[in-house]
Amino acid sequence: MRALPTEPIRLYWWKGVPNFGDALSALVVAHVSGRAVRHAGPKNCEMLAIGSLIQVMRRNYGDPAPDGRRPVIWGAGLLHPVGSIGFLENVEVALLRGPLSADLLGLRMRAFGDPGLLVGDLLGELPARDDRIALVPHHSMLADPALAALLDAEPALELIDVAGDALEVCRRIASFRYVISASLHGLIVADACGVPSTWLMPGGQQHLKYYDYAASVGRPLDMPLRLDEVPAHLRGLKDDDGLVWAEGIARARADLLTAFPAHMRAQTPASATLAEPN
Repeated sequence: MRALPTEPIRLYWWKGVPNFGDALSALVVAHVSGRAVRHAGPKNCEMLAIGSLIQVMRRNYGDPAPDGRRPVIWGAGLLHPVGSIGFLENVEVALLRGPLSADLLGLRMRAFGDPGLLVGDLLGELPARDDRIALVPHHSMLADPALAALLDAEPALELIDVAGDALEVCRRIASFRYVISASLHGLIVADACGVPSTWLMPGGQQHLKYYDYAASVGRPLDMPLRLDEVPAHLRGLKDDDGLVWAEGIARARADLLTAFPAHMRAQTPASATLAEPN
């Protein structure tokens, strides 16, 4: 019988700037796997999950890892198109974030999902919502004077600190009646918690990852709002009856759990059955 894994999973996530979306990766993987997780660089990792990180794998796995390891891609995506895709022979693709990443990699897949959609399982009972509106900037926007001016002019808006504790940021997002977000995981966490949201122009960030995620759950996504368009958008907000792409969110959540590699769980399905009480 194969021994159950007990060592921490060596997970690669981006740590360049403190950001709750990247930090969520370790929390979600630990929850789903039932194992501890520690950060590892791309050359030494066993898995990557949340993030636009696949181009990093292309740079590091053009040749097989010397130890024979094939890092698992579970829910990650592309930031931009890549050239050669020969690296795919040296990694294991369990699930991609969305169909745009799959198309660009030449992969035929039916299931997709961003692991951030599982955050509700970590939060437990969601907080009650109030009448506030969250503004979730991309971390690159924090020094923009236009952002400060908007917050001064619109008292209904409350700024979310994307560098804060990841689960606390998610709880706060879940407590608002509406979210305006330049952060991809601001939108994803809002979707996971059933909070309506609008995409805000993310500074100089590329847009592929946003459309990739939206396509994975069937979410219509227009061009993002500019900061100067937010006041008019606020005036037009109406009570929402729920997310029309909720079925797509539920499907992606189920596909994420199904696609998580059994050999990386603390307990395999077979041994879990044996451990169940009579």
